[in-house]
Amino acid sequence: MSLAALNPVALRLGSLQIKWYGVLIATGVVLAVILSMREANRRQISPDDIVDLLLWMLPIGIVGARAYYVIFRWSYYAANPGEIFAIWEGGLAIYGGIIAGLIVLVVYCYYRMLPTWLVLDIIAPTVLLAQAIGRWGNFMNQEAFGGTTTRAFLESLHLPTFIINQMNINGVYHQPDFLYESMWSLLGVILLFSLRHRLHFFKRGEVALSYIAWYSFGRFWIEGTRTDSLYLFGPIRVSQLLAAILFVGAVGLIVYRRLRKPDNPWYLDGSGLKYPYER
Repeated sequence: MSLAALNPVALRLGSLQIKWYGVLIATGVVLAVILSMREANRRQISPDDIVDLLLWMLPIGIVGARAYYVIFRWSYYAANPGEIFAIWEGGLAIYGGIIAGLIVLVVYCYYRMLPTWLVLDIIAPTVLLAQAIGRWGNFMNQEAFGGTTTRAFLESLHLPTFIINQMNINGVYHQPDFLYESMWSLLGVILLFSLRHRLHFFKRGEVALSYIAWYSFGRFWIEGTRTDSLYLFGPIRVSQLLAAILFVGAVGLIVYRRLRKPDNPWYLDGSGLKYPYER
């Protein structure tokens, strides 16, 4: 951490430290819950179901995000097992959280007899918003940065001074990859929020698939410049490979469902369920 770095600790209560990393992730989660509840009500899904779902998704998603990160850095954590659970220091892999959260959602919707694709559509843009906010936690921890650069280059981007100073890590300026991904994610949020309420634009499931395609496309290119990537073998970065697979899979599934299942309901049709649900 450089001398000019911002303090990663937001609040101290005696020996307890509350870090900005956790504060920002919690802020993103709260906004995601509120916005998902509002949209769920419009689509004839009970907001209570969204709250119950997220109460399961959040802790299991965090476990998945940490497990993903630890698995691909096992040589380090095998030698330092006491740090495996130190999530407050950073080290949560978004893709691990998404995979774990998706499994929880599918199981939850099955047992609650809710339309899985529609629930995914409802929460996908808000998850992307939470990701955009959470990247600023990486900023406070001075992690998820790119290769070396110069202060002159960062100033040419018209970045605020506090961002430029924070990108000075151990005396060397780095690319603000956290910012690139945060802005890419935020642009995706704006597009999905703007387009999903257009009549006959998204079929059910296509909001979620568009989220996967959008995020994966941007992550593929941004990941290629990061200095802290997790590697599968040789020069193959785990997140780049997964991003490519998810992008092709999401786009391919949209095309397949449009061609082979043209009768799929539109997103705006909602669930058709009434309260209490007609199960």
